[in-house]
Amino acid sequence: MRTTGEAIGSVISALDGTNNMAMPKLWKAWPELMGPDLSEMAKPLGHRKRTLILAADDPVVVQELSYFAQEIVERVNSFLGQEVFDKILFELLNGRVPLDGYELKRPEFNDPELKKPRKLGGLKDKFDPDQPVGRCYLKYLRLFEES
Repeated sequence: MRTTGEAIGSVISALDGTNNMAMPKLWKAWPELMGPDLSEMAKPLGHRKRTLILAADDPVVVQELSYFAQEIVERVNSFLGQEVFDKILFELLNGRVPLDGYELKRPEFNDPELKKPRKLGGLKDKFDPDQPVGRCYLKYLRLFEES
């Protein structure tokens, strides 16, 4: 007998043939994994099969980073616990947003403006305040009195 968490974990692992579930962890850990200097120069853009795609702002930086490609691959594979990537493709950023540059923006919700009904309170005497419907109606009346 297995727990639900164990069963779900094995199902997700089986479905994750391309290690897509590990990629968000890698992108979040990128600054710690590469260090402050290297992580600022080489930004993650994604991957294609066994190729890790990194980007930089400057062609000279891309050239210099190519000398560190093998070390980067080893660090990433070590972090992932298996050999996922075998090479790196460096590209220029050219205005694209790297994967570690996306921020979730939560939508802002405004309370709707309450419009007071014209004949509000006309049924106040009709409901027993000790009954659920009466309590609900009285609370509805207070909603407009407080606003």
